[in-house]
Amino acid sequence: MNFDEAVRLIRAKDSRYQAQAYDLVRVGLDHAQKIVYGEAKKGKSLVNRHVTGPQLLEGFRLHVLTTYGPMSYPLLQNWGLKKSSDVGNIVFNIIETGMFGRSPEDNLADFEAVYDFKETFHKPFDSGNSN
Repeated sequence: MNFDEAVRLIRAKDSRYQAQAYDLVRVGLDHAQKIVYGEAKKGKSLVNRHVTGPQLLEGFRLHVLTTYGPMSYPLLQNWGLKKSSDVGNIVFNIIETGMFGRSPEDNLADFEAVYDFKETFHKPFDSGNSN
């Protein structure tokens, strides 16, 4: 089964998140692995390199802000990602398919309230129109 097939199966059971959200979390994981372990050496893969929930969320945050800039917050909202625990829900949905691994220490609670999405993805681009 490839990643797209896994996402289709997941979304048939849990339609809270758009398919794009799953792709974004997967790329965020890749980014987090590069932050934690560095770039993969030629001929080596970063696949199966464990990162914690907060590390994954940091990679996700950096990737989203760099890639989408001011559109980050509305895109995340549109794709169903409204808080850090939503990223955790996606991770654990993917784990259930066998596409992502899990260590015994991993817990959905690792993703709870790590950062506020509006503060993280909207505020850096807010024009300061607060009254």
